[in-house]
Amino acid sequence: MQGRERFPRRTHLTRRSEFLSLSRGGRTVYTPHFIVISRPNDKRADRLGITVSAKVGKAVVRNRVKRLLREFYRKRQNPFSPYRDFLIIARKGAGDLSHHEVARELGRAFVPPWR
Repeated sequence: MQGRERFPRRTHLTRRSEFLSLSRGGRTVYTPHFIVISRPNDKRADRLGITVSAKVGKAVVRNRVKRLLREFYRKRQNPFSPYRDFLIIARKGAGDLSHHEVARELGRAFVPPWR
């Protein structure tokens, strides 16, 4: 894997408290299959958290959705200024999407003025 295509630990939301804080105080964008919550951070990097519940499907489907979301996020080359935390929550039906459909749907969700 190329160095710039990695998904390093510093770009993850890792603690439950980070997920809860972001879900309570961030800006929310709804798409047909995802909820995207965002808020500026002071970590000097954009960070991503992913939530995929059992409503989306069994473990194989949930893991596939998480891989697709991480791949979309990794391929997005335009960092936000100021840096932001993002939480993507998959909704029912997200497991049926292709990589192209995920990218198209989330591409629109990452465009709004987050200010």
